[in-house]
Amino acid sequence: MDDLRLAWRTFDGDDYRRVRQLGIRSVVTALYNVPCDQVWPLDSLKTLWNSIKAAGCRFEVVESLPVADEIILGGPAADALTKIWCRSLANIRKAGVRVVTYNWMLGPDWCRTHWLMLPDGSETLAFDEATAQSDAAIKQLPGWLKNQDDAEFRQRLDQYRQVGADQLWDGLAKFLARVVPLAERLEVRLALHPDDPPWPVFGIPRIITDAAALDRVLGFQDSTANGLCFCTGSLGANPENDLPAMVRRFGARIHFAHVRNVVRTGPRAFYESPHHQGDLDLGEILAAFYEAGFCGPMRPDHGHRIWDEHTDRPGYSWVTRAIGAAYLRGIWETLANDASKGKRRAA
Repeated sequence: MDDLRLAWRTFDGDDYRRVRQLGIRSVVTALYNVPCDQVWPLDSLKTLWNSIKAAGCRFEVVESLPVADEIILGGPAADALTKIWCRSLANIRKAGVRVVTYNWMLGPDWCRTHWLMLPDGSETLAFDEATAQSDAAIKQLPGWLKNQDDAEFRQRLDQYRQVGADQLWDGLAKFLARVVPLAERLEVRLALHPDDPPWPVFGIPRIITDAAALDRVLGFQDSTANGLCFCTGSLGANPENDLPAMVRRFGARIHFAHVRNVVRTGPRAFYESPHHQGDLDLGEILAAFYEAGFCGPMRPDHGHRIWDEHTDRPGYSWVTRAIGAAYLRGIWETLANDASKGKRRAA
């Protein structure tokens, strides 16, 4: 438990040697260009695995295996698309990966409404519900991994706004009843990512938003295979969420962790801040992970943009994520050292 399994998310074209040079071995990635109606090819997964291995790293987490909107809605094609999802899951396991992240966000995945220039000249992603009230705010930001473009989404927006929370819950229960037994047989741990942000977006309901929701998810299938990806930024955008208490409560079922910080600028408004600044006490949150015996992969999530670094993936600059990784490692080592000293004094 004393060793923190720092992880790093990569995208197409990233150099895995750079990950290794950060002192990180655990890689989080996916086949980003495979549509939801196609099975992830085993050959492509093995090629990806070998490329990561050649750099001295391990392909440990798939983030994400997208769930088609038709599955979420329980539409006519849901059964066929769920079978495709299951076949992809089986190929992921054959390629050697044991943790698979997914989400239950209808329409857009995680989204922000605008870039924000901070007083020091750095840039970061921000969300303001007032901006999101307008359809004109829809942007093709990362996380839209369902291969759905703006025009297609706009066409479906009115349909999505008619969906109720109960329909989303019913769909999730049916989905988990299908996929969790398979994950058990494959010895794969599924990790559901919370909704980001944790409230309705563009009038579309969100349900994976708080401790009660996470408890309900885990209750659908009482299995280790049915687990969570705990994202501090997603859940922490809502000040009513007590993150350390949630980590302690769900620790045994948390298979993967995203750690970042936010500054709340108003009701349902925030921006992503550096890991060492913000409204979240990451020291207290990591202490809860440590006390819960967490030993899964943990990655520094989302960085702001400094030094004119260019990235095609907003939120995924290398420099500030590397700073975040060092910050998390320092906190964890302090926790481990304090625990070791406590044991020696007790002896």
